Amino acid sequence: MKKEEKKAEKSFTPMMEQYLEVKKKHPDLIILFRLGDFYEMFFDDAVLASKELQLYLTSKSAGVKDKVPMCGIPHHAYLSYVQKLLDNGHKVGIVEQLEDPKKAKGIVKRDVVQIITPGANLDVEGNDHNYIATVVDCSYSYIVAYADLSTGDLEVVNVNHTYEDVLSALVNYEVKEVVLSTSIDAKLVEIIHSNTKICISYSNSDQVDISFEPLFKYLKDERQIIAVSKLMNYLLLTQKRSLDYFKPAVNRVSNKYLKLDHSTKTNLELVKSLNGDGTYGSLYWLLNATSTPMGARLLKNYILEPLSDQAEIEKRLDKVEELIDSYLTREDLKKSLEKIYDLDRLIARVGFDSCSGKEMLQLASSLRIVPEIKREVSSLSSANFASISAGLGDFSSLLATLDKAVDPSCPPSVKEGGIFKLGYDPELDEIINMAKDGKAYLLQIEQREKERTGIKTLKIGYSKIFGYYIEISNGALSQVKPEFNYIRKQTMTTGERFITEELKRVEEDILNAQQKRIELEYQKFQELRQYVKSFTMEIQNLADALAELDCLVSLAEVSSKNRYVRPRFNSIRNISVIDARHPVIEKVDPSKRFVENSYFLNNDVDVLVITGPNMGGKSTYMRELALIVIMAQLGCFVPAKEADLFVFDQIFTRIGASDDLIKGESTFMVEMSETNRALTYATSSSLLLFDEIGRGTATYDGMALAQAIIEYVVRKIHAKTLFSTHYHEITSLVSDLPGVKNVHVSVLEENGDITFLYKVEEGPMDKSYGINVARLAHLPEEVISRASEILTDLENSNRDYDKIKLKDEVNVKAKSVDQIREKLKSIDPLTVSPLEALNLLFELKKEAEKK
Repeated sequence: MKKEEKKAEKSFTPMMEQYLEVKKKHPDLIILFRLGDFYEMFFDDAVLASKELQLYLTSKSAGVKDKVPMCGIPHHAYLSYVQKLLDNGHKVGIVEQLEDPKKAKGIVKRDVVQIITPGANLDVEGNDHNYIATVVDCSYSYIVAYADLSTGDLEVVNVNHTYEDVLSALVNYEVKEVVLSTSIDAKLVEIIHSNTKICISYSNSDQVDISFEPLFKYLKDERQIIAVSKLMNYLLLTQKRSLDYFKPAVNRVSNKYLKLDHSTKTNLELVKSLNGDGTYGSLYWLLNATSTPMGARLLKNYILEPLSDQAEIEKRLDKVEELIDSYLTREDLKKSLEKIYDLDRLIARVGFDSCSGKEMLQLASSLRIVPEIKREVSSLSSANFASISAGLGDFSSLLATLDKAVDPSCPPSVKEGGIFKLGYDPELDEIINMAKDGKAYLLQIEQREKERTGIKTLKIGYSKIFGYYIEISNGALSQVKPEFNYIRKQTMTTGERFITEELKRVEEDILNAQQKRIELEYQKFQELRQYVKSFTMEIQNLADALAELDCLVSLAEVSSKNRYVRPRFNSIRNISVIDARHPVIEKVDPSKRFVENSYFLNNDVDVLVITGPNMGGKSTYMRELALIVIMAQLGCFVPAKEADLFVFDQIFTRIGASDDLIKGESTFMVEMSETNRALTYATSSSLLLFDEIGRGTATYDGMALAQAIIEYVVRKIHAKTLFSTHYHEITSLVSDLPGVKNVHVSVLEENGDITFLYKVEEGPMDKSYGINVARLAHLPEEVISRASEILTDLENSNRDYDKIKLKDEVNVKAKSVDQIREKLKSIDPLTVSPLEALNLLFELKKEAEKK
C-alpha cells in the first residue's frame, strides 16, 4: 500500500473505519450499517443499492477530502428493501450495535449480526418453501440436502451421479441458493450458473457437531449426515444464532415415491403452466382447495412426489373417501382450517428469536381453534384419522398463558412496550401503572403514609429542584417519629419537606417508567418466547397434522365437486380406464363439453401407437393418462367412469422441447437425450409418453428411430408406453410385433374439410390430414393446391420424391426451350448488324444457361 493511501485510510472517521473493517471481512455482502433509525450503505454498496432500490444517492463527510457515496433505508422497513436485493441475487449483512451506547467507551461496538441470502431468509412471502441446498459428491452418486429456514424443514436425497439429475433436483425444489465445496466439479458449477438463477455460495465446513444429533434421528447413511451437517454449518455461520427449531432431517427414499424427472413435471404442468401464467392451468391449481399455508405446501409435495406403495396409497384414499362421504364434517373442517395461521413459520420465528407480539396473537388464535378441529375429527373413524387426531395435541396451558399475556393491541415491534396485559406480571403491572398514571400511584403512597403515620395533613408534592417530597405542616411536625425514616430536605415557613428511600425510588421509577417498561417488557417477552419455544416439537406436530388434514379435505372437496371416482389397483399390469377426462382442460373451459376417452392396455399390450392429425388430440390423450396415474397415486379420486390401474414406479415424457435444461443443444439432440434417459432407467412398471419421436430429423431417419425405439421397449423394457406418431408406416408394426396396439384420434371429413372429433378409436389412421389441417390454419389457397398436387404425385409415384422433382424440372426446361425458340423466330438475320447479332447470341446463350 502506498504511503498516500495509508495516510488517506487513517484519516477516515472512527465510525467509517469501523464500517470499512466490517466490509473487509465480508466483501461479498451489501452491508446495512445501523446508525440511529436508519440502515446506511456506503461506497460501492450505496451506488449499487441506490440503483436497484431506487434510493436517492447522497454523500457523507467521512474525514477524508472527498465525501463518500451514501444511501439509507428506515430500520423498521428494511425487510422489503432486503427482499429486492435478494431477488436480484445479492447477499446482505445486517450490522447492529453490540453494546449499550451509554456504557460504551469510545465508539459503540458494531458487527454483523445476521447474513441474509436468497436461501437463508426467514422473512419470505407466500406459501411456498424457500429452500437452500447443498450438493455433496460421493463419486458414484450425489447427495442433495435441502433446508427451509422459515419453516425448519430439512430433507436429504440421493440422486444419480449426473449433472442432469443434480440440476433436476435443484430445479424441482425451486432452490434459491446452493452451498458447494470449493473442490466440487467446476463443470457442475458452470451448469448450475448458466442454466438457473440459483445463488451459488461456497463453504468447506462439513464437520458433524454434537448439537446436530437430533437432526439425524431418521438418517443412517454417514454421507447424508455429512451433507446435512454442511448445510447446517453454513446456516449457523450466516444466522449467528441457535437453530434448534429445525425438524429432524427426512430421508426422501426414492422407492417410496413415483419418480418424476424435471422434464415430466414440466411437460405435464404439475405445479406451473408452460405459458407463463404461474400455477393457473396446472394440476396444483386444480387440486388446491387448501385453507392453510402448511396444507398448500404439503399438497405441492403430494403432487411432485406421488406414492408408489399401494398400501400407503389405499390408506390415503380411504381418508379422502370418508371425507367425501362426510359432507357436513368436511365443511366444518374447512371453515375451522381457514382460521389457522402458518404454524410452521410462526414457531420458526419463535425459535429464531424474531417473533413479535402480533405473531404470538396469531399463534394463540390458531391454538384456540384446535379443540374445535379435534371435535370435528373425532366424528370420523379412528382407523383413518387416529394419527392426525394424536398430532392435534393439548395446548390449553400454552393458550391460557398467551391469552393472559399478550395485549390484542400490541405494537408490531417488541422494543416499544405495550405488549402485555395488566395482570400478567405484578412487577410489570407496577411499572405499567407508573408509566400510565404516576400521579395516581403517588396518591396511593400518600394515602398509605397518612395511615402509617397518623398525620392527616401529610401530602406529596413535586419540585423541579428536589423532585418528589413529603410535606408536613408545622402543626404536625411533632408527630414525625424516627422510625418513619424521613429525611429532612427543606424547611419552609409553613412546615418541613422530607424524602424517603421509597419516594426517591418511586421518583426514579416514575421519571424512567416508560424506558423501564420497554426494557422489562422486552425481558418478559424473551421469557415468554422461551416458554413458547418449549412447545416447538408439539406445535410442529400440530402443523404437520393440520397440513395433512387440510390436504385430505382439499382432495375430497375437488373429487366431490368434479365427480371423480376412486381408482382401483391391480397386480397384473392392467390398465383399464373408462370414459376418462382431462382434469385440467375440463375445468379451464367448463362451457365446452370435454370428450371422454378410454384406455385399455392389458398385460399383453405394452405399446399403444397413436396416429391422427396434428391438433386432433393425441398429446392431450397421452397427458390425460399420466395425470390420472399421478392423481391416483397421490391419493386423489380421478376423472373417469372407472379406473383400474397398477402402481407405477416412474413416468418419463418426451413431449416438446420447452423444458431444455442444458442449453446449446438442438431440439433433436434434447429429444434423443431425454429418450435415452427413459430407455436407460425405465422398468416394466414405468409409464412412457413419447410424442412424435424422430420428427426433428430426416423422414427415414425419424421413421427408423421410432420403429427401433418401439421394438426396444417391447423386447427389452416392457414398460407401458403411449407413442404418438405421424409416420403411418409405424402402424404396420402391430402385425409383426406382439405387444403393440394401434389406436387413432378420429376426424370427420366432408368435401376436403375436416372436423376434429377428439375421440380415440381402435386401429390405425388411414391418412394424415396434414393438408386439411393447413387449410384450417388458412394457408394461401395456392400453397394448399400445390401441396395437394404434390401429394397426389407422391402417392401415385410410390412416394418417390425424386420422380416428382424430375417431372417438375422437365416441365420447366421444356418451357424454357419454347421461349428461346419463339425469340429466334422473331429475329430477321438480313436486317441485323454483325454487332447486334453478336449481342443476341450472347443473350440467348445466357438465357439457356440460366434455365
